[in-house]
Amino acid sequence: MKYSYEYPRAALTVDCVVFGLDEDDLQVLLIQRDLPPFEGDWALPGGFVRLEETLDEAALRELSEETGLKNVYLEQLYSVGTVNRDPRERVVTVAYYALVNLTDHRVQAATDARNAAWFAVDDVPSLAFDHDQILKMAHERLRGKVRYQPIGFELLPPKFTLRQIQHLYEVILDRQLDKRNFRKKILSMGILVELDEVETDVAHRAARLYQFDRRKYKRLTKQGFHFEI
Repeated sequence: MKYSYEYPRAALTVDCVVFGLDEDDLQVLLIQRDLPPFEGDWALPGGFVRLEETLDEAALRELSEETGLKNVYLEQLYSVGTVNRDPRERVVTVAYYALVNLTDHRVQAATDARNAAWFAVDDVPSLAFDHDQILKMAHERLRGKVRYQPIGFELLPPKFTLRQIQHLYEVILDRQLDKRNFRKKILSMGILVELDEVETDVAHRAARLYQFDRRKYKRLTKQGFHFEI
């Protein structure tokens, strides 16, 4: 009697698209591979799933090992199983995307990553494997989901200005938003807490700071509230 494990089977990996936001662009974190195949090329952080770990655990471990990132917002994106996507063997990958605040997370390459660096999403080098396509899928998912769930706040510092929120949406959606209408809409949702604080160390007039009220958002959601930008 033959069992499934006696037959050739695919290996399983995870790949992570990590987004960050600076003053100008949406950024993606890439690692420079230190091992073949594609040695020296840029790629998404990721690697093989161990037998004793879940997919989420594997993704978090790979991010920590290759980039030093920990405690990040992480969401499963898509499974990719193109037959010849990896020259080593038959490999199926589960792609994730993560959102981080650049000021709170310092990246540091380790294990099989020679380097780790941020690149503007619109100015990335050619990537190893099929990571160009995975990055494109993740970008499209972010652009769609940020409009109906408040995941964009993961890209901001804990305290932020209304200008920073608008900049976030303009960069991700790739279009200009009317300042007056945007502020009226985001404030009318009742999910921002106005703080008795303003910006410091800025050349322009210091703006009021706000915080995202996650607990109130969850409570409102249970009552039928729908977030939409």
